[in-house]
Amino acid sequence: MSAMRENIVITGMGAVTPIGIGVETYWNNLTAGACGIGEISRFDATALPVQRAGEIRDFQPRDFLPTRLVQDLDRFMLFAYIAAEEAVRQSGLDTHSARVGVVMGTALSGMDYIGETHTQGASGGRGAGPKFLLRAMGNMAAAQFAIQHGIQGPSMTVQTACSSGGDAITLAAMLLRAGAADAMLVMAGEAGICPMLIQSLVRAGALSKAGESLPFDVRRSGFVMGEGGGALVLERAETAAARGAAPLAALLGCANNTDAYNPVSPHPEGLGVAECIRLALADAQVAPEQVGYVNAHGTATPLGDIAETAALHCVFGADTRVAVSSTKGATGHMMGAGGVTEVIACVQALRTGQLPPNTGLTEQDARCALNLVTPETTRARVDIAISDAMGFGGQNSCIVVGKI
Repeated sequence: MSAMRENIVITGMGAVTPIGIGVETYWNNLTAGACGIGEISRFDATALPVQRAGEIRDFQPRDFLPTRLVQDLDRFMLFAYIAAEEAVRQSGLDTHSARVGVVMGTALSGMDYIGETHTQGASGGRGAGPKFLLRAMGNMAAAQFAIQHGIQGPSMTVQTACSSGGDAITLAAMLLRAGAADAMLVMAGEAGICPMLIQSLVRAGALSKAGESLPFDVRRSGFVMGEGGGALVLERAETAAARGAAPLAALLGCANNTDAYNPVSPHPEGLGVAECIRLALADAQVAPEQVGYVNAHGTATPLGDIAETAALHCVFGADTRVAVSSTKGATGHMMGAGGVTEVIACVQALRTGQLPPNTGLTEQDARCALNLVTPETTRARVDIAISDAMGFGGQNSCIVVGKI
């Protein structure tokens, strides 16, 4: 599935991540090689086989939102909501309109809250209360933001595993191109650092037992859970120009497809994600040699990084010199939220001429033969960048952004 090409610009961005809240803090720490992965502090994790994650520490939502609203929102919603506030504020968009819509992306919805509520009920506690559904359902993040900000246009929620953020951007672009709205807010949030999910992922062999996120490194052994939120304001270029908005970048193209291979493993040759990248480049009317930077999915799973390398070789050639990095070494795997914050990293690379390094990389796996960004190679002029994502179920997405 690929969208029709039309001029769309990004006029606002917001980020809530384990290495900082706010786009500027996130970007400064990301390019400095900071790592937000550490010992879990929100609950006692000593009984878990993995005790480290990309956690947002000392998070005080009342520093950003009114107490009444904080009480109504689950943790994943808070992350998405705060990021969306930043994006809308930067864009200067008047959201009180039937021509403004919102798309939410989340892989896990309120899994953290569901697990906590189940534990309380099983241990004889109060269990589910009257607001259980309102805090567990994925669509309530977008609904609450729309209610508070007068957004009356399309409101949809995408739940396509790790591809949710990229797919939310793709759906928002489709709605703009279909004429259903003049501006779309994309918001994403995840809060999956919970005992139930960690136990499940360890048993599935997906998590790094050492609690280290090492994309493309020979020592990698799985991903590390991360949490956070991201947001973008997308507008038709002519609408943004008419209100005097300053675009940050152009959304040139996007695509989504499915491997149709395996529920949890990517195609070993990366055929699905390779085709998704080709579709997105075709949508953008961009040749592979025009791409200067790839923000890779790079989860640090033993097979996933090799499959993604194969996909990039399919598109760019086995001897490609396009710069590649995965930001999950810094943040952990933020699932659907990462799909948005990683696009933000691409936009910042276009705007600053600086690329985020592969945090934690010390010895590149020879089977991941890519031109990986190191602390010594972060400066580069880039006019076009892409971000790809590979999700459980074989879900793939790719976003292409260009310099204004």
